Amino acid sequence: MTQARQSLTLSGLVALPAAERKAALAADAGHTVQLVYQAACHGLPEAQTTLGQMLLDGRGTPADGAAARRWFALAAQHGHAPAANMLGRCLERGWGGEPDMASAARLYRQGAETGLDWAQYNLANMLLRGRGLDRDVPQSWSWFLAAAEQGHAKSMNLVARFLEGGWLGQVDLSAAEAWYRRAADGGDFRAQYNLATLLVEQGRTGEALSWLDQAGVTGSEDFRRIAADQLLARTDPRLHAIGLRIASLCCERGNAEDYYRYGTALAAGPSPQPKLSRAWLRRAYEAGHSNAATALAGVEPAASADRPGLLRWTRRRHREPAP
Repeated sequence: MTQARQSLTLSGLVALPAAERKAALAADAGHTVQLVYQAACHGLPEAQTTLGQMLLDGRGTPADGAAARRWFALAAQHGHAPAANMLGRCLERGWGGEPDMASAARLYRQGAETGLDWAQYNLANMLLRGRGLDRDVPQSWSWFLAAAEQGHAKSMNLVARFLEGGWLGQVDLSAAEAWYRRAADGGDFRAQYNLATLLVEQGRTGEALSWLDQAGVTGSEDFRRIAADQLLARTDPRLHAIGLRIASLCCERGNAEDYYRYGTALAAGPSPQPKLSRAWLRRAYEAGHSNAATALAGVEPAASADRPGLLRWTRRRHREPAP
């Protein structure tokens, strides 16, 4: 931590240019909640937005979505585009109060017109889905493209989806692959998965495998579940194996449905693993999954034949192998 950062004060923040204030406030080690609060009360929109985000996330202070909304609103009134975007998120998602789709769309547009990529992305999504305003696919494309051209990875992925799916009437797989690849290189897990899927459909499965692995590691829980189901339905053993790995990652939170998915997948596919399947199906059963008992009965004979020591393992059932 630099000396300048250590000695950061309210008067020092006020004296900084806006861009430098934003950088100073973004560094956790360089400020305290008290300093951010003082700067927000002083009227600095960057501090008001930072405080709103801290309150929304519960970072350094108890979470308070309603208070976060108020601080975002104050900063947005000063024309601060990131605050308008975050207030829009609160209104769209119902964080800290009732949702208001029309107001969220208006705030996204306010931020988008200043050139803020995240606001452009959020506005484009609402236009694509007709949330809070009339559905307008061409206008959605324009905003996704504007954000993508600034390097916004999620928008790049959506631009590629437009091109791959012909959502504006023209399919361009070459351009779609290029946009997917840029977004995937930027770390967007959906783009990594979409690029891999496109490569598989073109018979380039070998190129797709590393992207699928990356998407499985970095993807959200909901995404992992969908990806696992799709890959486990594939007949190619390489894709099925990655599906198993992603399904195993889904088990980290201790969800009965995830245990059941993984357990049933282990019993099927190109290389069944009945003993390991039984371990995870028992976890699903003990966690209350309604279909686990039936699945266990189906796996039991194969598991018993597979490993003579299964009885000893069941006596140590609280030491099941990790996925």
